[in-house]
Amino acid sequence: MIAAMLLRLARLSPLALLAFATLAGAGLPGTAAEPPIRLVVRGDDMGSSQASNEAAVRCFRDGVMRDVELMAVGPWFPQAARLLRENPGLDVGLHLALTSEWDNVKWRPLTPAPSLVEPDGTFHPMIWPGPHYGKERALKEQPWKLDEIERELRAQIELTKREVPQLSHLSDHMGFQALGPEVAALVKRLAVEYQIDIDPEALGARPVGWYGKPQAPADKVASFTRLVEELPPGTWLFVDHPALDTPEMRATGHVGYERVAVDRQGVTDAWTSPAVKEIVKRRGIELVGYKDLRRK
Repeated sequence: MIAAMLLRLARLSPLALLAFATLAGAGLPGTAAEPPIRLVVRGDDMGSSQASNEAAVRCFRDGVMRDVELMAVGPWFPQAARLLRENPGLDVGLHLALTSEWDNVKWRPLTPAPSLVEPDGTFHPMIWPGPHYGKERALKEQPWKLDEIERELRAQIELTKREVPQLSHLSDHMGFQALGPEVAALVKRLAVEYQIDIDPEALGARPVGWYGKPQAPADKVASFTRLVEELPPGTWLFVDHPALDTPEMRATGHVGYERVAVDRQGVTDAWTSPAVKEIVKRRGIELVGYKDLRRK
């Protein structure tokens, strides 16, 4: 009976298939406790703007976000570090960065790194070349040096460890570990060395995202509401970039991604939605950070 019901739901929702697989593996009702639903809501790019900083704190205090990724090279890092010290319950990852993607605001490495920067001394905007930014603007196409990357990543780690006591893990901005296996190995080695090595995938977290491609803030709220209502048992990781629709963010963007303020305001609206919080409470969804994944 339960199997038939879930198979009917599968026609409506891809998450229902996961629910069926989870419940089938757990056995019949009454034979064991139902596995919990654990959700890591991760907000990226704190420190890159004041609007991102304010949204991160709001999504933690008034919403469902329990993990934030901080950029040590971001222009608003000092404020972000202070806010994080004032909110010690918010789990923090260092969002290691080797690129600076926006057209109207730029950041630079913390160390001398000539193989990693453009002529003006700022990071390249992209990792890979694309239709709007060619090979000359892509880090992948430059003669980058691994020793310069290591020196820069160490500086970012050591600054953040000094300023943010609850730093627990690392992540990479714009996926720069794909520069090569030697770069990925370097990041792993540094994570182990600095005792901030938490791999959510290795700890059973599975990625999950928006239903469809919601654009307007109201659509993002509806999409995320549906997600938390239908989320099956298991450990899930949802990643996006909360911010606020302010003049600062309206001036932020790059060719091909101009509606940054509206897009990221929608993330904040979804993560602080009263409807979402009601569903999380009613369904008993555990909101966790990376550091909590070590606890079964």
